[in-house]
Amino acid sequence: MSDNNETMSMGDLFPDLGPEAPVISGIAHDRSEALATVRGVPNEPGMAAKVFTELASAGVNVDMIVQAGASVGTADISFTVPEESVKQVQDVLIDKHEVLGYRAFDVDTNVGKVAVVGVGMKTHSGLAAKFFNALSDKGINVLMISTSEIRIAALVPLEQLDDAVRALHTAYGLDAEQIEAVVYGGTGR
Repeated sequence: MSDNNETMSMGDLFPDLGPEAPVISGIAHDRSEALATVRGVPNEPGMAAKVFTELASAGVNVDMIVQAGASVGTADISFTVPEESVKQVQDVLIDKHEVLGYRAFDVDTNVGKVAVVGVGMKTHSGLAAKFFNALSDKGINVLMISTSEIRIAALVPLEQLDDAVRALHTAYGLDAEQIEAVVYGGTGR
C-alpha cells in the first residue's frame, strides 16, 4: 500500500462498507432540554471556567455551549441542561451572582434538540448545508448549533421540534416511521 492514505475514500479503506453504506444513520430528538443564558459576564480569561465549575459542583450536566460577545468587556454564555436541572441552575446562579459578576440570566424550557447522526459525516461534504436548508425551508428557527464527527445537532423552539424531525427525515431520505433514537443531554450520544 502506498503512502497516499489521505486521498483514499472510506470506500477504498473499508471496501466492505460499499457505496450503499448510509452516511446518515438516524435522526434523534430530545424534548427535555432547557436553555440557560447568563448575560453580561465579564469577558476575561477564566469566567467560563468559573461558571461551569460552579454548575459542575452542583452536579449539573451541561450539553451544548455557546459564548458570544455582548458589548465591550462582557459576554453572554448560553448552555443547555436537562430540564430537571433547571432549579439547580437557577439556585447556583443566584447563589454565585457575586462571584460570577453577571448582569442577568434567563432560562427557557420551551426548546428541543434535533440531531442527525452518522459515521459518514466526516468524509461527506454538504451534510450541514442539507441540515440547515431543510430546517430553513420549513421556517424553523435554529437557536443553537453543536457538531461532532458523527453528529449535527440544533436547538429549536419546542413547538417546531416535530416539524424539524420530519423535515430532516425527508431531507436525508430516511423513513419517518423508523424507531428514533433519543439524544441524551450532556452525554455526547
